[in-house]
Amino acid sequence: MNVGGCGYLRGMTSPMDALLEAVTAARAVWPVGRVEGTEGARLIAVNDALGTARPLLEAASTQVAAEIARQSRPELGADSLAKANGFRTATALLASTLGTTNGEASRLVQVGDATAPRVLLSGGEAPAKHPHVGAALAAGAIGALAASAIVSMLDRVALRGNPGDLEAAERTLAGQAPGLTLDQLAKLIARAEAHLDPDGVPPREEELRGQRFLRVQEDRSGMLHLTGGFDPEHGAAIMVAIDAIVGAELGAQRDADASSDVDAPRRSVAMMRADALVKICEHLLGCAHRDTPLRGATVVVRMTLEDLRAGTGHATIDGLAAPVSIATARRMAESSRRSWAGTARSWTGAGSGACSRGRRDSRSPNATAAARCAASHPGTQRSTTSGGGRETAAPPTWTTASCSASPVTTASTTTGGTSASTGRVSAPGCGSSHPRTSTRSRPHAWADADATTTSPPEPPEPAEPPRCAARGRPDDT
Repeated sequence: MNVGGCGYLRGMTSPMDALLEAVTAARAVWPVGRVEGTEGARLIAVNDALGTARPLLEAASTQVAAEIARQSRPELGADSLAKANGFRTATALLASTLGTTNGEASRLVQVGDATAPRVLLSGGEAPAKHPHVGAALAAGAIGALAASAIVSMLDRVALRGNPGDLEAAERTLAGQAPGLTLDQLAKLIARAEAHLDPDGVPPREEELRGQRFLRVQEDRSGMLHLTGGFDPEHGAAIMVAIDAIVGAELGAQRDADASSDVDAPRRSVAMMRADALVKICEHLLGCAHRDTPLRGATVVVRMTLEDLRAGTGHATIDGLAAPVSIATARRMAESSRRSWAGTARSWTGAGSGACSRGRRDSRSPNATAAARCAASHPGTQRSTTSGGGRETAAPPTWTTASCSASPVTTASTTTGGTSASTGRVSAPGCGSSHPRTSTRSRPHAWADADATTTSPPEPPEPAEPPRCAARGRPDDT
C-alpha cells in the first residue's frame, strides 16, 4: 500500500475511514520496541505514514470545529454549546480541548466553514465556498494551516477579483500546495494575490513602508540586540548586501575545510550575518565618499594611557555601558586599519580627554580646529594608532576634562568618521569629546611628565588612498 499517496482514499465517505486506514498503515511500519536505533529506510516509511495521517486528522478537526462554532453562535444565548460546557466562545472550547491557541482554533473554524457544503434556505445543499481546498484537505493532501492560508487570501480579494480567476487560482494553489513548506506556499500565495488584485499591491506596499522599524537595545551583559522589520523595497538592499558577504565567507570556509586547516575559524551562518552587518557599517564610517549624512558619526573608545601601554585594564565605548578589554580595543583599531587603510594620530593623556587628529586636509574646517584644540593642551604626548583610529588613549569615563579651545574643536578620538582622503575630523567640536563631566571641573592633567613639546607637531600630509571605481570609495582591499 502506498501510504504516501491519496489514491486509496477515493470513495470513502467518512473522514474516519481515511484516518483509520492511514493509522493502520502507520502501525504496520512502526518498529517493534523502541524507535531509537531503527534503520533509516524504516524511519522514512514511518514518517511518511504519519505525514499522511496528520492532515486527515486535521481535516476531521475542521469539520467538528465548524459545527461546534455553528452550535455556539452568539444569538443562541444560554443555549450555546460552548456556554453549556463552561466556555464563553467556541474557540475557547476548542483551544482548551485540543491544547492549542485561540488563533489556531479560529483557523480550524475558518477552514471548516469554507470547505463544508452550504445549506440553502430551502433545505438543499450548495457547493462549498472553496471546494478545491476542501477536496485537497479531505484527501489529506494539505493540512489545516495550508488550507487556512489559501482561504484567507481568496477571501481578501473576493470583492475585487474576477470569479473565474479566483476559481482558477484556488484550483492551482490546492494542486501545488502538497509537498511545499508553509514558507514556500506563502510565497506562492503572495504572487497569486498580486495577480488577482494588482491594484491592491501599492496600498500594501505603502502599509509595509509605514510599519518599518529598527530597535537597538543593550542588555545587562553588554550584548547589543537589533530587532527590526523592513518593507521589501528597503529590506532588499539589506538582504542582498549581507547575503553577498556571507556567500563569500562560506566559500572561504569551504576552502578551509578542504585544506583540512584545523585552526581555521568555524562560524555559524548567523554569526557570519552579524559580522557582515558590522563590515558594512565600518566601511560606511570610514568611506571617503560622504553621500550619507553621518554628521561626524564616530566610534569612540576610551582608555587610560597606562592601560594602553601595558595592555591591561579595560576600555569603554561611548554609548555602551559594558566595558571592553584593551585587546578588544586594539582589535577594533586593527579592523579599522584593514577596512580603511588609513592612519590616525591621537593626542592622549592619562586622566583626561584626548583630542584626536585625523588625516588633515585643507578642505576640512575641523583640521584647523584640531590644531587649535591641541595647542590649548600644553605638555601633551602623541600616541599613534594604526587603522581608522578607533583605538585611542583617553581618560576613564568618570574623570573630568575641560577644553578651552574656541570656538570649535574636535572629538576626543578618531574612528571611521575620519575620512581617509579628506581628513575630516569626525565630530563637530571638542565639547562633544567630553560628554561625561562631574561637578569638579578641572583642566587637563597629562600623565607623561617627560613630554617636552608645548604643542603637537603637524602630521605629514598623507598620500591619497585608492578609491572604489564606482563611487570614489577607499579601496577595501
